[in-house]
Amino acid sequence: MNTLTNADLHCHSVISDGTLTPEVLAQRAKANGVELWALTDHDELSGQDRAIAAAGALGLPYLTGTEISVTFAGITVHIVGLGMDHKHPTLLTGLHATRNGREQRAREMSDDLARVGIPGVYEGALKYVGNPELISRSHFARYLVEIGVCKETNEVFRKYITEGKPGYVPHRWAALGDAVGWITQAGGVAVVAHPGRYKLTPNEEFALFTEFKAHGGRGVEVMTGAHGQADYVKYAGYCKEFDLAASRGSDFHSPEESHTDLGQLPDLPGTVTPVWELLRSRILQ
Repeated sequence: MNTLTNADLHCHSVISDGTLTPEVLAQRAKANGVELWALTDHDELSGQDRAIAAAGALGLPYLTGTEISVTFAGITVHIVGLGMDHKHPTLLTGLHATRNGREQRAREMSDDLARVGIPGVYEGALKYVGNPELISRSHFARYLVEIGVCKETNEVFRKYITEGKPGYVPHRWAALGDAVGWITQAGGVAVVAHPGRYKLTPNEEFALFTEFKAHGGRGVEVMTGAHGQADYVKYAGYCKEFDLAASRGSDFHSPEESHTDLGQLPDLPGTVTPVWELLRSRILQ
């Protein structure tokens, strides 16, 4: 693993809001030259056994993963967990509690869209999700494209289901300290996902990383689909400033929707410590 560079440690399957199965994702990662893979479905671990089996069959080194939704400074922040015991009871209980609010939130989102003349969106979105506990805005977006309200999912997120637009309902997720704690108690490493996406002031962002580190967080996504060149430089700098390891993951959801495919990111800069260096003993070969 000394020369490993093409790790992809952030993607989603049909278990949460992706469109491909864990098995197809494993095949796609392998075909794209990924050397270390993790499936990180939102607030859920039920796809892990399938991902482990699929990666094993392909000879693809694997780290367990999840992406936990956290409320911080009034917005939703995501914390990726890597290399955990995916059957750890504290982690499972915490994720179940986090998922519980999704269905009620989705019904409220649907009611709000009905008030602007788009009825039945909750029921329509269910066609895209196997488990109502995991219904998300991505499922709503796919249904709104299907019925012709918008041409593509990106347009949905510009016009609907975001703050200040019809169909937006805030949700209180896990606390930052709880999410980091669940991951670390289960033997994993907590990573701040795609920090360049969050609409935080410089002071709020500094507070996020300071608190994250204080709770035992150890990594940050430097290379990810939502980041550009300036973000790569900025968050590589955060690795040094906050003594964090760097992670790399496409945040791939779907061939039709994701602009960064599995394994297609630039390499991490040589100035950072890759997060997988902290997880060597957790890699499943």
